Amino acid sequence: MRGRVLAHHLIWTGYGHWLPNDPRGSGSTAIFKDELKQLGAVYFGRKSVQPSRQAVKEFQERAEELLEHQRIRFTGEMITVVASGFSSTIQQRHYTCYACSIMPDHCHLVIRAHRDNAETMIAELQKASRLRLFEQNLLPMDHPVWIDGGWKVFLGTPDQIRGRIRYVENNPVKEGLPAQRWDFVTQYDGWPNRK
Repeated sequence: MRGRVLAHHLIWTGYGHWLPNDPRGSGSTAIFKDELKQLGAVYFGRKSVQPSRQAVKEFQERAEELLEHQRIRFTGEMITVVASGFSSTIQQRHYTCYACSIMPDHCHLVIRAHRDNAETMIAELQKASRLRLFEQNLLPMDHPVWIDGGWKVFLGTPDQIRGRIRYVENNPVKEGLPAQRWDFVTQYDGWPNRK
């Protein structure tokens, strides 16, 4: 039995960045687009030995030619618009977000446990950010923005939460991008171990 969940680390990618047969492994068990089957078999889960960045890049370049839509690369303007969608969802649904990084191809959030489960939080954040991108005419209405769903890591201790916050905050920096500061992020106060 899993212990108490205090927060979630939520992760998902932009369209076309983590396919079912990605060489790193995936959360998929099947390939539904026949054209993609030529890229290799599905490996469920993360592979213990990860491929090089070059191998992943080559896979993605081959895959992009087979995708129905162009693979998403979020620009600075798009990242700001995605953040505004996240902000409105966090405010409307009363989420407490401790960290967020929006990368050119994926995003990370650390969010306090809530009446909404992790899957609902992901769906709501994806929906609002997708609509904002369409409203700003940054993508055509028929273009997929995110993968369906995402990944979640349950965090059960303040130390786990602090560790994930550091990881998320460092994500842009380790990729050579500026640190991100968002108005919807609340500083973690050690809950539930407040003094």
